[in-house]
Amino acid sequence: MEPLCFEIPSRWEGALLKDFLRREAGVSARLLARLKRVENGICLNGQPVYVIERLHAGDRVELFLPSGETIAPAEALPFCVLYEDERVVAVNKPAGMPVHPSPGHDRDSLLNAFSGWLQRENRSPFVFRPLYRLDRDTTGVIVLAKDGYTAARLPQTMQKEYWAICQGVLHGEDVIQLPIGLEPGSRIRRSTKPDAVNPIPAVTHWKALACNDTHTLLSVRLETGRTHQIRVHFSSLGHPLAGDDLYGGSREIIPRQALHCRQAAFEIAGRQLLITAPICEDMQAGFPGFFQERNFMSETV
Repeated sequence: MEPLCFEIPSRWEGALLKDFLRREAGVSARLLARLKRVENGICLNGQPVYVIERLHAGDRVELFLPSGETIAPAEALPFCVLYEDERVVAVNKPAGMPVHPSPGHDRDSLLNAFSGWLQRENRSPFVFRPLYRLDRDTTGVIVLAKDGYTAARLPQTMQKEYWAICQGVLHGEDVIQLPIGLEPGSRIRRSTKPDAVNPIPAVTHWKALACNDTHTLLSVRLETGRTHQIRVHFSSLGHPLAGDDLYGGSREIIPRQALHCRQAAFEIAGRQLLITAPICEDMQAGFPGFFQERNFMSETV
């Protein structure tokens, strides 16, 4: 893997290298400690250095990140790569696939699919670092970082848009600000009710894109990332997601919650990227008018 490179700006003239790495470059204390143990892990102007070195404007810092490996059984599962560069790989997660192995899903997770992809492509292994989670039956873009630095830095600039289909008719746009906690007596279901256990603030922005007599297609953006946040918030409004029987939705049209991570936008290495995942077949088939009539199918990367 290519090193991470930084050019020292004039405002850091005379500063300690360790201060620049922690405060400006955003290197975590844990990663900095690991870099110190890697031979030639930290270089200044092409030479290995200690982090107490003084800096000068125009100096070039290179970090040679330690490699790692996530071990999991490799399975021949879908692993649809939407985008890849030296720092990230973005994939389109299908429905029915948890991100990590779990009871009853110990060999059909995205991690197993990732291991199978590395094996098929004869890739050098690297640690499985998803930058966020998607529920097992939620589809769409999920971004994996190839190194610890990217995994720590990238979420700070990342913005995601979800498309959801809820029951009932909504118009315009609004914000839902309801704390979410565990439903009493349940280990899975979340709730916005006053008796919810350990509620945490949650904020969801939504905009109606299209509707028919029975359902609404929504664009959803999150300020917070709580478990089941979109599903719980729309259920609390009396508009559960289509197919989401855990929160009151009907499975008559689609057999799982109609929720898709449509796109992820972020900045990496000075570049602005927008990764878009095509709408999955079951959402298209169940609600064809929402997509075929409005030119919502164009993709950009």
